[in-house]
Amino acid sequence: MRTSRLEAFSDGVLAIIITIMVLELKVPHGDTLADLRDTTGVSFLTYLLSFVYIGIYWNNHHHMFQLTERVTATVLWANLHLLFWLSLYPFTTAWMDESELARVPTTVYGVNLLAAAIAYYVLQQRILASEGDDGPLRRAVGRDLKGKLSPVLYTAGIIAALLGGEDNPAATKVAIAFFVAVAVIWLVPDQRIERTIKEYGTPVED
Repeated sequence: MRTSRLEAFSDGVLAIIITIMVLELKVPHGDTLADLRDTTGVSFLTYLLSFVYIGIYWNNHHHMFQLTERVTATVLWANLHLLFWLSLYPFTTAWMDESELARVPTTVYGVNLLAAAIAYYVLQQRILASEGDDGPLRRAVGRDLKGKLSPVLYTAGIIAALLGGEDNPAATKVAIAFFVAVAVIWLVPDQRIERTIKEYGTPVED
C-alpha cells in the first residue's frame, strides 16, 4: 500500500478532530472583551493547547511518512491506534474545560496525552521494524531524546493532576504546566528528519 493513502486518511481524521474541538468553544452572550473572557477564556486556552498537540502530531506524522517506504498491516493498525487516541482529544478537552480543570477530568486529559504519545511510539517502532536496520527513518530518529522525555513529563503531569482539585489548585496548575512543557519541547524545530529527507530524498511511490 502506498503511504499517500494512509497520509490522506490520517489528514482527514485530524482535520475533523480540529473542527470538532473548535465547535466546542462557547459563543459569548455579550459583545465585550469581558464577555469573551468570562465565557470563552478557559475554553480557548484548553482548545489552543489541544490544537497545538494535534498540529505537532500532524507535522511529525507527515515527516515520518516522508521517510517510510512501505506500509504493512501492522503499520496500518498502529496508525489507527494513534488516531483513536487523538480522536478522544475533543472529548477530554471539553470535559476538562467544562469541569473548570477538576481533578478527574484533568487527569483523564493527561492520560489521553500519554496514550497518544505511546501510540505514536508504537507506530514509529512498527515502521522501523518493517524498514529494517538500514532504513532512513531509523537514522533520522537517532536517540529520540524528546520521545523519551515526553512520557516522563506526562506522567509527572498526571500525578500532579491527581493531587489537584478544589482543595489544591496549585497542583492542577503544575499539571497543566507539565502538559504545556511537552508541547513547547516539540514546537522547537527538529532538523533531524529534514536533513535525512534531503540526504535520502522522498521515497518514490509505485
